[in-house]
Amino acid sequence: MNRTSVTWWGHSTVWLADSGVSLLTDPLLTDRVVHLRRRAGVAPRLPGTPDAVLLSHLHADHCHLPSLRALPGEPLLVVPRGAAGFIARGLGRAAGDRCVELAPGESTTVGAVRVRAVPAAHPGGRGPWSRQQAVALGFVVEGSARTWYAGDTGLFDAMTDLGPLDLALIPVGGWGPTLAPHGHLDPAAAAEALRRVRAAWAVPVHYGTFWPAGLGRLRPHLFAAPGEEFARQAARTAPDSRVRLLAHGAELTVRPGGAVSPDATLAGDDA
Repeated sequence: MNRTSVTWWGHSTVWLADSGVSLLTDPLLTDRVVHLRRRAGVAPRLPGTPDAVLLSHLHADHCHLPSLRALPGEPLLVVPRGAAGFIARGLGRAAGDRCVELAPGESTTVGAVRVRAVPAAHPGGRGPWSRQQAVALGFVVEGSARTWYAGDTGLFDAMTDLGPLDLALIPVGGWGPTLAPHGHLDPAAAAEALRRVRAAWAVPVHYGTFWPAGLGRLRPHLFAAPGEEFARQAARTAPDSRVRLLAHGAELTVRPGGAVSPDATLAGDDA
């Protein structure tokens, strides 16, 4: 199948299909994570068992053990180096045996695609309460297209080495009205990341899905703002790239040469 499609299920959960291979990034299949509540979209409705799951790092909103336990089938788990033991303790030895650990620069093949681990400027451990440590990653998936899933990251100089790309899945916000600046991209920094990686298309992720309990009154005027602001910033900073804002559960199809499916529109065209 000579095409690549992405379906965004909110936060950092993306179903990526390329060359007949299906990959799922950082699955969050629930309506609640600790103090966070899903405030937009519905819990993901996966079309089947992914061939592999890409886990960027061990933070609970990216490596969510109940969501991994709820996945259908027994997909391969591509995880940061040092994470397989954590997965085995949380999900059982069989899940640990399905893990492929990667460090930046290492790669594995899943069917007809190559999955290459790339750096991410972000803390990789489970959290300040845990001794579990692992490096944080992004991934470049190479099949009929070259797709970068950034995971969580701040800007770093080696981003320029990742491009050129056909598609970039870039985090642009957080899970509330503010986000700690260390190790994250806000809309302006995400636009600069897009300029550095030289992607033909970009889809913003990691925003507009989960909201801290008790802050519901702030949601109406802040919830979609990071994605929309990223599109505005990217138009100035990375004018050769095109941004698509996806609704939860919506799909973008990228065809050879950078063309997209007829129902895909540029950011701002939906209004």
